[in-house]
Amino acid sequence: MRKTTAELFSTLDGIVSGPQHWHGPYSTEEAGRQTEDSLANSDLMLLGGNTYDEHAGYWPTADGRMAELMNGIAKLVVTSRAEPLEWSNSTQLSGDVETSIRELKEQDGGDILITGSVALVKSLLAAALVDELRLIVDPVVVGEGTRLFGETPSAWSLVATRPHPTGAVTLTYALTSTPA
Repeated sequence: MRKTTAELFSTLDGIVSGPQHWHGPYSTEEAGRQTEDSLANSDLMLLGGNTYDEHAGYWPTADGRMAELMNGIAKLVVTSRAEPLEWSNSTQLSGDVETSIRELKEQDGGDILITGSVALVKSLLAAALVDELRLIVDPVVVGEGTRLFGETPSAWSLVATRPHPTGAVTLTYALTSTPA
């Protein structure tokens, strides 16, 4: 069974939307390598339409190991758009997303990585389809924005912590239970 890991930036007050406005001062090379490792250990990236647009607007012309990994990995994009996806190795996923992800998880293959894509992650969390949650928590409070968790209860166990010199910390949790 394949593991799904969601990797997101977060603030101390749990905001996961708009990291372009607050994450910059807390970014580190180590955190970048961590994302590279996540990509290298996955064979599929799951993206929402907005995150796809952001990534597709940058990575195809970028250089370095991260660019090679981002451009090389198979990408499954949850979107209802009519126009074709131009970024290499990108396939559109439409229809019943939860059923499709459940089927993907049952197939042989490497891990499935979700980066950003907050609305998609929230829906997959509510359906108990995220096995591991990796939050890069920045030491900043922004007060308003989208929070990751809604009203669906779940329990998580801490798997790993990694502090960064900027005061950010990466917290990795594994899903342990969901309500019956």
